Amino acid sequence: MKKGILSVLLLGSLFSFGLLAQDELAAVVEEKPKTELAEIRAINFRQVGEISELEIVLDSNKVAAKKFSVVDDKQIIIDVKGAQATERVMRAFDTSEFSGSVIFVSAYPKPGAVEDTRIALQLRDNVRSVLKRKANRIVLEVENRFGVFDQRDITEAKSFEEKASGEEVNVGRLLVPKSDAVEDILENLTLAGRKKYIGSRISLNVKNLPVLEILKMIAEASGFNIILTDDIKNLAPLSLNLTNIPWDQALDTILGLNKLVAKKNGIILMIQSLATATVDKQREAEAKLLNLKQEPLVTKVFPISYANTTDMMVILTEYLTADRGKVNEDKRTNSLIVKDTPDVIEKIRKIIEVLDTQTPQVLIESRIVEVSESYSKTLGLENGLGISYDPVGQQSSDITNVGQSGTGGTNNSGPGFSFNTAGGLISGSNNGIMNLSISQFGRIFDLNFRLQLLESESKGKIISSPKVVTQNKQEAKLTTRRTEAYLVLTGAGDTATTGADTAEAILELAVTPQITNEGSISLKVSVTKEDFAERVSAQLPPNKTGNAVQTNVLVDNGSTIVIGGVYEYVKRESISGIPYLKDIPILGWLFRNQYNPSTSKREVIIFITPRIINQEEAGLIERT
Repeated sequence: MKKGILSVLLLGSLFSFGLLAQDELAAVVEEKPKTELAEIRAINFRQVGEISELEIVLDSNKVAAKKFSVVDDKQIIIDVKGAQATERVMRAFDTSEFSGSVIFVSAYPKPGAVEDTRIALQLRDNVRSVLKRKANRIVLEVENRFGVFDQRDITEAKSFEEKASGEEVNVGRLLVPKSDAVEDILENLTLAGRKKYIGSRISLNVKNLPVLEILKMIAEASGFNIILTDDIKNLAPLSLNLTNIPWDQALDTILGLNKLVAKKNGIILMIQSLATATVDKQREAEAKLLNLKQEPLVTKVFPISYANTTDMMVILTEYLTADRGKVNEDKRTNSLIVKDTPDVIEKIRKIIEVLDTQTPQVLIESRIVEVSESYSKTLGLENGLGISYDPVGQQSSDITNVGQSGTGGTNNSGPGFSFNTAGGLISGSNNGIMNLSISQFGRIFDLNFRLQLLESESKGKIISSPKVVTQNKQEAKLTTRRTEAYLVLTGAGDTATTGADTAEAILELAVTPQITNEGSISLKVSVTKEDFAERVSAQLPPNKTGNAVQTNVLVDNGSTIVIGGVYEYVKRESISGIPYLKDIPILGWLFRNQYNPSTSKREVIIFITPRIINQEEAGLIERT
């Protein structure tokens, strides 16, 4: 390492004094190897459930990529460094036929960097995305609605994205030096936590050697300067056998064995005992507290846009300087007035910036679907068949009541009948009746029968869709009412009076949303749906039907869920008549009542869809 530093210094000195010719310098520059460009073989797009994937297929696994978002234009940009593609691969294609968030993809050479390729994705709306590294592939995952990625996925996604961009990744509390310079390595050693050692490797094989001499050996191998305080010069000698380990790891091990603390100043490392360092820290804290008490106070006015100033005062009081800091509110301008030191004022400003955001607002759409269907059929003789027979035959052949119930008529040689194909009323009879009545025909008289043939079918569909908007954790209630009037008779006889009263049917949606950290919505829902049934009489209140549901559900943002439903199926069929005779084919109709089966179906389904309508303003989507 020393040789490398000396070579650089010598080269700089020669160039400064003009001892190195210009053509020789050019020759040195030309010795730098040129990197070959990678090739993008394909750009594929597919939609997997609620995630859209853009796959970039490469011929190398060492290509770096970086993405950023253009919020105003609703775009995601990917820059693939050191990679080019043919015109066939860099084609634009329309993805708007998919139901996801990506509607158009285009690839082109990056402006100002012809060796790089830029891929632009046009979105329907700003959503989160994840850049992942796979074998010879770079994959961009885009959520089709907010909330698809949970917190674990986002943490994992950041790791993948850093790998795809070719940057070093810090995992957990692992401390990695910024570079292999001595200053950065020493700064990393003075920090607490798990460290990554990157110093040049050395070997130590000593026996009963003073700690100062061992530290000098490490300093000579690494190039830093060391200063020891008086309280550690009498340390016990050490025996070490360390082979091929980084010098910073060897130094950290010796400091730990002897309970020493290191403090960095450039490439100078001052080492002292842990007890002395603790006393110095206490004195430093006391001096800082003393300076804090003497530090001048400043006043700052913070306008509050969305938060409640009284609630903010309670929060900020915990961060003020004890016995010195003050905070007051001005309700007229909805502002906070903070008086404290400049450092505390800056801390208060950051807290207000994070907390003073819009409260998330949720649009709750409910849909109540009612479907009813009924079917009935009536077949048979009404009141059976009536007939009289006169064997003497002395009655006149008068035919009356042909298709009607009145008397009188004209002499005729045959009966008559009336039939209505629409099933309307005929001579005051019921619907769908074919009526035949003969007073006398030859020796037969008083022949009368009423054949009823009726089939009815009805279908109905009612859709109610109440909607309401509310803030997070705030209850909202929407109620609509329908009324119907009916007559009310009071008193009796001459004192009887007729009045009117009303009955009420309501449709009500009550909901309290709570947005989770993962972007889902927890809902406390109450839905009530009432309606009027058929009126029995104008003097009686109308019958009412009703459905109600109360529940707690967890729904993804923008998803639809069924929170309740009722399905009713009723089938009725009754037959009565003279035993045995009613079962005779065809003739059995004369000895039984009408065949009257009926079927009714009714189904009620309640859907609910919550949607966050101000995700960006409320800070649920990170601005880029």
